[in-house]
Amino acid sequence: MSSPKTYEVRTYGCQMNVHDSERLSGLLEGAGYVRAPEGADGDADVVVFNTCAVRENADNKLYGNLGRLAPMKTKRPGMQIAVGGCLAQKDRDTIVQRAPWVDVVFGTHNIGKLPVLLERARIQEEAQIEIAESLEAFPSTLPTRRESAYAAWVSISVGCNNTCTFCIVPALRGKEKDRRTGDILAEIEALVAEGVSEITLLGQNVNAYGSDIGDREAFSKLLRACGTIEGLERVRFTSPHPRDFTDDVIAAMAETPNVMPQLHMPMQSGSDTILKAMRRSYRQERFLGIIEKVRAAMPDAAISTDIIVGFPGETEEDFEQTMHAVRQARFANAFTFQYSKRPGTPAADMEGQIPKEVVQERYMRLSALQEEISWDENKKQVGRTLEIMVAEGEGRKDGATHRLSGRAPDNRLVHFTKPDEDVRPGDVVTVEITYAAPHHLLAEGAPLAVRRTRSGDAWEKRTAAEAAKPAGVMLGLPGIGAPAPLPVASAPGCGCD
Repeated sequence: MSSPKTYEVRTYGCQMNVHDSERLSGLLEGAGYVRAPEGADGDADVVVFNTCAVRENADNKLYGNLGRLAPMKTKRPGMQIAVGGCLAQKDRDTIVQRAPWVDVVFGTHNIGKLPVLLERARIQEEAQIEIAESLEAFPSTLPTRRESAYAAWVSISVGCNNTCTFCIVPALRGKEKDRRTGDILAEIEALVAEGVSEITLLGQNVNAYGSDIGDREAFSKLLRACGTIEGLERVRFTSPHPRDFTDDVIAAMAETPNVMPQLHMPMQSGSDTILKAMRRSYRQERFLGIIEKVRAAMPDAAISTDIIVGFPGETEEDFEQTMHAVRQARFANAFTFQYSKRPGTPAADMEGQIPKEVVQERYMRLSALQEEISWDENKKQVGRTLEIMVAEGEGRKDGATHRLSGRAPDNRLVHFTKPDEDVRPGDVVTVEITYAAPHHLLAEGAPLAVRRTRSGDAWEKRTAAEAAKPAGVMLGLPGIGAPAPLPVASAPGCGCD
């Protein structure tokens, strides 16, 4: 019996890329590969880079990693390297020119072709570059290897119709394309049948869902439909755009019990002048008005955001408007970014680029303010009794502290005392919050209750099955073309929405 061929997928960027990487793993395992052990660091027969073109120095990071793999490939006959994702869609031919040892380059629209392209590169002994200009198969129709047994991403749309001047994603992932509601619900039901109890609806601009068919209430209807699925305990979504955040969505969130009191909505800036330069179709008053309505409907909702500091032309007055908006919104947390040029975006060529030291100083002020607000908001949780879904890999110090970790309904991270009885990821523990830090909560007393769940059963079953896998399997050759659609599952946005 021959040894199995191994694979490693390295993911950069947004939740959409995480979702795509689960599909890439599923495709490779369907073709007979097995996942390389944790920490393989390139020591695999196939290494796949799922790239991002949004993050700073994305290309330098890619070529640096490819350079480190070149000598490994020389020493390992038959090793293959593939590059996919947004940077591959953007740079295509450049990748093989700069790293001629790469075997396959594929784009965001044709991830289903990876096994075929790898086999073709092996047979023809030359690089295969295949970039589709439009979506060939919706990602959720492809096989998957989900990272979690109890939580899953469910993609409801791909692409984006916005034209934000700092973002290149619409050019790389195309115009928005929505899935049929029936297909989405069928996938969720299949996931729940497998033991999943939490799903996150995913789209580059998730609440614009329905634009294909002209139904402005399609997203709120989808949320309400999720509320009818028995066994589905938690529903989340990311990332919405303030432009499309309508009152019917707020009502659906408040009135559907399994839709969690959590909202991540990118603000990007609090300055109307900068929002206009960014081509964001709302202003500070509109954004804060949405926050006010959400809190009126769901007083305990945790709201988070994305903010860019130092966008071209940002004055001190503009920055103070962002600080004002943060004070008013009182976000549970904020992902703050220092603006840096992204080749191919309109903002890269704008006048008024802000000196690095000014951007850094503003970033530090904003971070300090948000840290203070996050801590104050977390302190309000002390004394509350919360149901925590036990997570896997969330608490790096759990072993030393004899604690477990999980997420509250509002998605806050909670570390809690390990109960006497066995608790598995996916199970639910009821605890009382005793201490708050800026980025997590503690429940130091004994848990008040433990509820074993179908999700915990699924985690236990999957863990046992992976431990019992045979040491070697024959490598099956992939079929030609994209795999047939499967009635199974699927991966918050690029942070640009």
